[in-house]
Amino acid sequence: MNIPVALQVGHTGPLLPSEAGRPIYLDEVALAFPDLKIIGAHLGQPWHEEMMILAWKHPNVYIDTSARPAKRWPESFVEFARGWGQDKVLWATDYPLISFKRCLEDVESLGLEVEVKRKLVRENAMRVFGIKAA
Repeated sequence: MNIPVALQVGHTGPLLPSEAGRPIYLDEVALAFPDLKIIGAHLGQPWHEEMMILAWKHPNVYIDTSARPAKRWPESFVEFARGWGQDKVLWATDYPLISFKRCLEDVESLGLEVEVKRKLVRENAMRVFGIKAA
């Protein structure tokens, strides 16, 4: 079917223990289903470094930035998005929680190279979701 799956990763709501949101639990899923594209939402915070390592380890694992404006990204995640993880991060807003305008302004404030920014806000999502350019 080639349909990516996006999952809540990181802290959960107040009625569940946050342990259930640990990114490491995606490790076995990624191994068992190598053709399944898995998107871990919300950077996986507070376990964003765990999420980054999974995205690096598995060709089928990606990270989205929903509900996390770029100004609040941990520095290690900014460096990941700028460098070794630039093909693994999908920009997202979690609108209406955070407006498109604010999220784009925050991305602009990072001072990313044009090609890295293009991947972040457009090309990575197009590739993962199989969207063809018009």
